Amino acid sequence: QVQLVESGGGLVQAGGSLRLSCAASGVTFSSYAMGWFRQAPGKERDFVAAINWSGSSTYYADSVKGRFTISRDNAKNVVYLQMNSLQPEDTAVYYCAAVRTRTKVVPTTAFDYWGQGTQVTVSS
Repeated sequence: QVQLVESGGGLVQAGGSLRLSCAASGVTFSSYAMGWFRQAPGKERDFVAAINWSGSSTYYADSVKGRFTISRDNAKNVVYLQMNSLQPEDTAVYYCAAVRTRTKVVPTTAFDYWGQGTQVTVSS
């Protein structure tokens, strides 16, 4: 059974940083592309970033490009999202997602598995 467990969320002031982690179990991690999404109150879930199975290819939403970095450690079955220069509009529940593919992932890729989410709150 595939499980994705996010951690690292919290409350931070504008301009601050957080690093989210997502630990995967029940999968051959290196066979999966991984993604991060977020959902703010009253809004739809939006794509944030994705990384291919090897970590050699990444993709970012325009709103986070240059501030957020996605990475993975296949030896530890973990994907990370380093978030810098956080702004109040980054406040949301952040979700980790996985899809079994070794092809390029894009925002419209249909991810198969989802975590429960971790809250990120940025105060002004």
